[in-house]
Amino acid sequence: MESNKIAKYLLEIKAVKLSPNQPFTWASGLKSPIYCDNRKTLSYPKVRKYITQEFVKQIKKEFPDVEVIAGVATGAIALGVLVADAMNLPFIYVRSSSKGHGLQNKIEGFVEKGKKVVVIEDLISTGGSSLEAVKALKNAEMTVLGLSAIFTYGFKKAIDNFKNADCKFFTLSNYETLIEEAIEGNYIKKSDLKMLQDWKNK
Repeated sequence: MESNKIAKYLLEIKAVKLSPNQPFTWASGLKSPIYCDNRKTLSYPKVRKYITQEFVKQIKKEFPDVEVIAGVATGAIALGVLVADAMNLPFIYVRSSSKGHGLQNKIEGFVEKGKKVVVIEDLISTGGSSLEAVKALKNAEMTVLGLSAIFTYGFKKAIDNFKNADCKFFTLSNYETLIEEAIEGNYIKKSDLKMLQDWKNK
């Protein structure tokens, strides 16, 4: 399965690290047994190419009417460009905050009202930053078809946030698949499984 292959790649290149006994501290202060930096995928041509191909397949299946690809700054700008290039579509990106000078743009690139756009993300945790980008695109009067990301932790909060924002989202892989692959590849022990599942379901 494609989601298993992507999870395997993320573990192999250490884009995702699991440390059940010595948790990482996220920027939010949350203690977590998992750390994810999907920007590392860009440094590995084979992985980068496979992820791009899977994004294209997913978007063609779920959002066949797409006219524009939008990346979320900064982690998904390069990914979005790769996908847009593979699909021969225009590309724009959404800043986390409006530029402090010049035109003070929140969205960079040529924005056309009414155009159907798909948002690309590298990672979904709570969905907050992703949905800020979706909101900016809607405020610019673009038609947001939905969002596609490499990976999600699968938090209930994220699912609820996307539902409340009336935004479809799909991912290439997810936390459950990653844990399966991590046990299979001896990255973690089977005895760690319950703790890892409990953490996600907090």
